[in-house]
Amino acid sequence: MSPGFDFGLPSDRNGKDLGVFLPIANGGWILSSNAPRLDGSYQYNRQVALLAEETGLDFIMAMAKWRGYGGPNEHWRYALDAQILMAALAAITRRVKVWTTVHTLLQNPAVTAKMISTLDHISGGRAGLNVVTGSYKGEFDQMNAWSKDVGHDERYDLAEEWVTIIKRLWTEPAVNFEGKYFTMTDCQSDPKPIKKPFLVCAGTSTRGMRFTVDEMDAMFVGGPNDEAIAKISTKAKAMARESGRTIKTYVMMTLVIGATDAEAEAQAAYFRAGFDEQACFGMMRAYGFIDSEIGHENSFVQSARSGFMSARIIGSADSVARRIIAILEYCELDGMMLIFPDYIASMPVFAREIMPQIRARFPEK
Repeated sequence: MSPGFDFGLPSDRNGKDLGVFLPIANGGWILSSNAPRLDGSYQYNRQVALLAEETGLDFIMAMAKWRGYGGPNEHWRYALDAQILMAALAAITRRVKVWTTVHTLLQNPAVTAKMISTLDHISGGRAGLNVVTGSYKGEFDQMNAWSKDVGHDERYDLAEEWVTIIKRLWTEPAVNFEGKYFTMTDCQSDPKPIKKPFLVCAGTSTRGMRFTVDEMDAMFVGGPNDEAIAKISTKAKAMARESGRTIKTYVMMTLVIGATDAEAEAQAAYFRAGFDEQACFGMMRAYGFIDSEIGHENSFVQSARSGFMSARIIGSADSVARRIIAILEYCELDGMMLIFPDYIASMPVFAREIMPQIRARFPEK
């Protein structure tokens, strides 16, 4: 991202971006028989999107998922399509940014360029794209789409060609391109986006960070603790500065909010007591208990073994607000993508009791 580019986000003006990771698959992000029964339906996601719009959140984002993890709750077996869902939600919202997800191994860049440009027109310039260069091998194997000859780092080489073609199709009348992975011959894609779509990726390996810093506008970061998150966030920003660019950094966080800290802790303990071990095993089998490609257990798997599939903050509204502010400051983050056990119940509480404290601490300038 060139310095000074304005996406219409608070972070463009020194504020913090707050959004939600939509629950587009059944079970949400807690592997537990005791968690609220999120069905992943369009109706539920429609309610969440409208709440995000009404309460002043900045973005909504959907993942892409093709196979669940099994277990008694059939976790994530029933999942909506991210692109079609976000187009539908773009049509019923007016302000909140709409970010979808595409896997570079599955979709041709010319198809993606047209799709995201269409989303941008539907939304009036609010489109964004979460770029995923690889994922769960089991999901791809079921459709014979996993490339055994394209290793971890090579998938970023493929993604560089992929995103280069898309960016050119968004700005040039026709594109000729001959690479190792893609060939375009007088390829046309019109209409162009109304506004440059927002690009984000979660590449945090050495090669992934280089790709994300060079090609994306933002990076999702994660880690087992604040220190690990801060290390990745500050390193990405330093790498961007060295290249004459800027990069936004976000973290994904589950919020368990109670009337008191004790009530929230009791709620989280209840979720953990219903831990869906079979679904967790299915997830580890799909991803790999130890990710052989990056050489260590990834933070997603580490977290999921606790029942929660992301980092979490547990406490009263005031405690949660203080913790969010502390993480944003210490880790030099530009925002947070939020997950709730029950979105419909918790989002109004967040908007009423927590978000004003965050906005007051990080006012736009």
